[in-house]
Amino acid sequence: MTERRPAPLLDLLDWKRRVFDLYEEVRSAPDPVVAWELWRATRDRMMREHPQSPIPPGQRDAFGGLRYFEYDRSFRVLAEVEEAEPERLEVVTSRDGAYAFTRFGRARFELAGENASLDLLWLEGYGGGVFVSFRDATSGRETYGAGRYLWDTVKGADLGLEDGLMVLDFNFAYNPSCAYDPRWDCPLAPPGSRLEIPVTAGERAP
Repeated sequence: MTERRPAPLLDLLDWKRRVFDLYEEVRSAPDPVVAWELWRATRDRMMREHPQSPIPPGQRDAFGGLRYFEYDRSFRVLAEVEEAEPERLEVVTSRDGAYAFTRFGRARFELAGENASLDLLWLEGYGGGVFVSFRDATSGRETYGAGRYLWDTVKGADLGLEDGLMVLDFNFAYNPSCAYDPRWDCPLAPPGSRLEIPVTAGERAP
């Protein structure tokens, strides 16, 4: 009997379930380094084996794993959420399109001895979700030029809260799908998501 694979939309559903499960384990892990190692191993496996992997099918057999900086605890911070007057934004994408977001707040934190902040966006499509991306001084050099993602709750990427503060662990920063294949259409880091310092944590350029 010929094996029948699920339809692409069911593959996507399976991918999302796996990501949601992974981040639940990340949030519940007692040590962020242990969580990070699990996150890395799981992402490598999904990138190599899953039908919804953003890595083109012809390149998966040769895929040797994603590239990261070493875990650095100083890049795990807790951010105060500052509310903002809701502002609708059209965030440009990697394929010259745009996604509608609402900027609802600002995450304020200290990183590398400096005060920093990132916009908190709410995706207007797909039922909504929190989205936090960033560019930094490594973008276009050591890391993907269009920026990296920290939170994307529509896709399951949710690092959670601690004592009412937002967890921003830059060691879990990851590349959008368009970093691996230009056929993917990904929102890019908008102006309110720029950091002046080099974030030498998280995923490196492919």
